Amino acid sequence: MNQDAVQCAPEAVVAEQATRRPLIAIFNSSADTVDLLRRACEEDGFQTVTGHIPEIKQGGLDFIAFIAHHNPSVIVYDVSPPYEGNWTFLKLVRSSEAVTGKPFVITTTNKPALDGLVGGTEAIEIIGKPYDLKRVVDAVRSALPPS
Repeated sequence: MNQDAVQCAPEAVVAEQATRRPLIAIFNSSADTVDLLRRACEEDGFQTVTGHIPEIKQGGLDFIAFIAHHNPSVIVYDVSPPYEGNWTFLKLVRSSEAVTGKPFVITTTNKPALDGLVGGTEAIEIIGKPYDLKRVVDAVRSALPPS
């Protein structure tokens, strides 16, 4: 075995990891909002994968399997009315092995209503609509685990 190749391999892996852009998973009920968030994140240098919350609710998209497959660095997830049921669902999926410990940026249509329901949370930030896309991207950047 070539000793030079063995010595270079770790450097190549480090170089590849240094150039890899963080992957952000984006979930929302609105296809337009998913697209806006995707474009904003990609313009800021992130890679993205997206899903639509109605597909999750209807069983067409397995959220946990999606997260396990893509292994995003941060998940942007919208909690819409009815808040209690949707927050309960989010808490349930966040307890799964594939999702536990993943940082979330939570978005919502009614921040005061969600704040009243959520109380203390591990969510990075709760952001109301209409979206301030820079604020969402800044929250994603802040949520990134240290590299």
